[in-house]
Amino acid sequence: MRPPVAPPGWSRWLVPPAALSVHLSIGQAYAWSVFKPPLESALDLSGTQSALPFQLGIVMLGLSAAFGGTLVERNGPRWAMSVALVCFSSGFLIAALGAATSQYWLIVFGYGFVGGIGLGIGYISPVSTLIKWFPDRPGMATGIAIMGFGGGALIASPWSAQMLETFGDDSSGIALAFLVHGLSYAVFMTLGVLLVRVPNVSAGSGAVSPGGSAARPAPAGPQVSARQAIRTPQFWCLWVVLCMNVTAGIGILEKAAPMITDFFADTSTPVSASAAAGFVALLSAANMAGRIGWSSASDLVGRKNVYRLYLGAGALMYFLIARFGDDSKPLFIVCALVILSFYGGGFATIPAYLKDLFGTYQVGAIHGRLLTAWSLAGVLGPLIVNWVADRQEEAGKHGPGLYGLSLSIMIGLLVIGFVANELVRPVHPRHHLSAPKELSDDAEAADTADATDAADSAAGK
Repeated sequence: MRPPVAPPGWSRWLVPPAALSVHLSIGQAYAWSVFKPPLESALDLSGTQSALPFQLGIVMLGLSAAFGGTLVERNGPRWAMSVALVCFSSGFLIAALGAATSQYWLIVFGYGFVGGIGLGIGYISPVSTLIKWFPDRPGMATGIAIMGFGGGALIASPWSAQMLETFGDDSSGIALAFLVHGLSYAVFMTLGVLLVRVPNVSAGSGAVSPGGSAARPAPAGPQVSARQAIRTPQFWCLWVVLCMNVTAGIGILEKAAPMITDFFADTSTPVSASAAAGFVALLSAANMAGRIGWSSASDLVGRKNVYRLYLGAGALMYFLIARFGDDSKPLFIVCALVILSFYGGGFATIPAYLKDLFGTYQVGAIHGRLLTAWSLAGVLGPLIVNWVADRQEEAGKHGPGLYGLSLSIMIGLLVIGFVANELVRPVHPRHHLSAPKELSDDAEAADTADATDAADSAAGK
């Protein structure tokens, strides 16, 4: 299911909204913490158990992106968006059945396994296409789309909280909320499936014009295949960078609502459930803003420099929360917002970082393989925070004392990521695709496929 080729005069600025419709939907994953307390109460779960659907979802995101990256490159963004729509929406419907029948394994299977496949395929679906449409500003282009994934919880968090208040926070209420989510996101994601286009091919120019027409000559500059990329130290340095940055951010994000409640439970200004949901929405806004803001800044200051900021300043923010967070609610909130802006910026900047190092030849497939770092981080982050909090609670601690050790661990992980980023160097020429003919043949084959698609579309096939 290759997407229709853009007609002459098609504006490339119509492509980011198509990507946003998918990413805003699958970004609901970042609002999972709103469901944690009701699930724990309704199904008698621990904090570690209630995190399992989210953790499995992130694991499947990375695995499906890694194994599906080449298929996305081959079949195009419309196919990928359609697969994401079916899997993500079906995951909610299965989870709704699990909640209605009090079968927690169905929630884990539906939201985590099936929905997680939708997360991975949907996440990488627009990356390669956007870089082709915006070769002049790859950081900004991918930031616009991936911004939606970070901003999904900005919508989903208060929406979910309102549904739980209306339907009730028991098993039946949770089931209804899951059902509404699944059906609503299916409709919204369909907009992206129908709108997405690939660049038109016109002879003689390699740039995308303001109207959207683009030529597809052999890619310029060093080009590295996905198979060769994973054999380079640069790939694995970036894998460590992404894993550490994501682990540090996702730990606080998955536990955001309970964490801010615990930090200020014994103060004169405790945080209510609705205020905690509002905090999750604020974190989503910071996550969203960081994706477009920091990734656009990377086009100016360079990818390596902006990752120095993410990892170095991120460690400082965690230190301030650990040391002074319970003394000042504004300080806690501001530091958390900065951390989540770095977290989101790291995701949005990584495709452009890969493009700088490996070229555009198979950047979508390379990006998919790199997202296996997210799979590990999706387990590590919530596991560290929830497991430590559970053990500290068993030891009789409460409030900020539940999180001191896990915050220190996050600081150490960010330092490791900082060192890995410093080790990144240009890719050795031995990994480049050496024969220009190989690239030209690949471009010619892609052009032929697009020409066939255009002819089929004109013929009404």
